[in-house]
Amino acid sequence: MARIAHVGYGYWGRNIARNMAELGALAAIVDENAAAAGQAATLYKVPAQSFDEVLADPGIDGVSLASPATLHAAQARRALEAGKHVFVEKPLALDVADAEALLKLAEAGPGKLMVGHLLQYHPVFAELRRMVEAGELGRIRYAYSNRLSLGKFRNEENVLWSFAPHDLSMVLSLFGEEPSFVAAQGNASFLPGIADFTSVEMHFPSGGSAHVLSSWMHPFKEQRLVVIGEKAAAVFEDSEPEWGRKLALYRHTFDLSGPVAIPTKADAEYVAVAKSEPLRNECSHFVACIDEGRQPLTDAAEGLRVLKVLQAAEKALSANLKLQGKGK
Repeated sequence: MARIAHVGYGYWGRNIARNMAELGALAAIVDENAAAAGQAATLYKVPAQSFDEVLADPGIDGVSLASPATLHAAQARRALEAGKHVFVEKPLALDVADAEALLKLAEAGPGKLMVGHLLQYHPVFAELRRMVEAGELGRIRYAYSNRLSLGKFRNEENVLWSFAPHDLSMVLSLFGEEPSFVAAQGNASFLPGIADFTSVEMHFPSGGSAHVLSSWMHPFKEQRLVVIGEKAAAVFEDSEPEWGRKLALYRHTFDLSGPVAIPTKADAEYVAVAKSEPLRNECSHFVACIDEGRQPLTDAAEGLRVLKVLQAAEKALSANLKLQGKGK
């Protein structure tokens, strides 16, 4: 089995390290905080090493990066140049040019590059993606994804970069194409320049459109993806506590014979999906890609597509926030 060094033992990095250890793949821990690195090393009985030591170790096949987003591109580049396989948490980079450079490195090999777009590995979304690809919903006309909760507020990144990458990844994969138009707006209600609510609008060459709403000032958690096709609509309700009700299919029909469409509502059909942990699936996928020579589902090209939308949305959001500031 591939031997993985995990980099970044913080809030989310702890979960990745745990999963890599439970898979039997964890070989080393890297963290600038010596106490955190030592704690993980003791817990998982692996050495705490520096990033340089990991890159120079021929016994390490790959690295999983959960470091601050500002370090993602540089650390991924160094690891790829050292011949390591790389799993980097979202976002792949903060700049499209850096992501394009990483894509070229990954294409040149030998290291594979995988981006941590976690929801792609959620079994419920995987089933929804299969349904869309099989044509069970018909051509997708509209989708919206809400990722809303109260906190955790941040000052190093806005809610667009913190929450939206997961939803953008899902939406782009369902439409199977890049948007021809991206717009965004939002509010910075508490910290100047740090948006805590954002709305991203996308239009696609096929004629479909989508919205992605993100907020960490919502009074309750809502994680909902709605996909409306010509044949049926589906709802992925990740905040639904009952597993068997997370994916619902609505076979509404429309009578188009008159001057206006007349809908006939259908009851929800709940789709059975085998339960598994998305992060475990994601970590297992990375290890399997190394062991079996497979291309990751969320590879560098997929990460670049998401980043292009993020960067376009950030540009529009920044312009809107400046206009709001002038109006005060």
